[in-house]
Amino acid sequence: MPLSKAQGPRFRATAFQTPNLLPKSTRRTITERTGIKFRHIAEPDETTSSLAIEASRNALEAANMAASDIDLIILATATPDQTFPASATIVQHALGCNGGVAFDVAAVCSGFLYAFSVAESMIRAGSARNALVIGAETFSRILDWEDRTTCVLFGDGAGAVVLSGEVGTRGALATKLHADGQHNELLYVDGGPSTTGTVGKLRMKGREVFRHAVTNLTSVLYEVLEEANLTAADVDWVVPHQANARIIEATAKKLGLDADKVVLTVDQHANTSAASVPLALDVAVRDGRIKAGDVVVIEAMGGGFTWGASVVRM
Repeated sequence: MPLSKAQGPRFRATAFQTPNLLPKSTRRTITERTGIKFRHIAEPDETTSSLAIEASRNALEAANMAASDIDLIILATATPDQTFPASATIVQHALGCNGGVAFDVAAVCSGFLYAFSVAESMIRAGSARNALVIGAETFSRILDWEDRTTCVLFGDGAGAVVLSGEVGTRGALATKLHADGQHNELLYVDGGPSTTGTVGKLRMKGREVFRHAVTNLTSVLYEVLEEANLTAADVDWVVPHQANARIIEATAKKLGLDADKVVLTVDQHANTSAASVPLALDVAVRDGRIKAGDVVVIEAMGGGFTWGASVVRM
């Protein structure tokens, strides 16, 4: 199941600052603790779907495919344009491939992995031929800009890949997904249609999330490699969720992975939630690090908690 190049949009606005400029000392502390140097903030007239549309067009171009070839669109996002309909249907209409399946997946930072797994399963089952899998977020819209513990960590972005059901050795070799709802209060948005009737703002207990992330991601990476009958030595590249450089480094160390095999883009994008993995994948494909035939592991953990990993032969 060949995987196209991931493609991200070209942003018009880039900023590391909150609306009020941060002093140099604060920016330095953020970089030291998280690895973040820059991030992208969507323009007022941009939405999650508009970012997703641009990323999708780039992915289709890279895959040398027309929108009419796509019969499944899955958009992973925690920041949809509307409560309903699904933002995936907005993307579908903009691309001009109406009539196929289109829906959103909400698993926060793990959303792209969940969407990837669903698309891959549907293709294997014969329910789709070519799938467009997107991760897109405008997290800047749900940040409390007075909360410096969260507002400096997140950015906006979108990335997309095309999955095709061609016969061959490429594609997903193994995928493992998990969720544990008991940790809701550690990473959540304090609003919603059936509770407050408002969108709400992001809330996070960073220390606890860090601890769970290292433990859960290390565990699922061991799990998915065992399922694929591989070891860490067989992995060419790891493309992790780009939340925090220290989480990425600690996870790689526990697994015994060479740091040079880990794609790190958190310094350029910050945490873009469901867009994080496809954006990082895009960078590594564009610069030539990831090539056809490489064994790549993608992994993520997000609110819920949800987490997972997939081993893919490119």
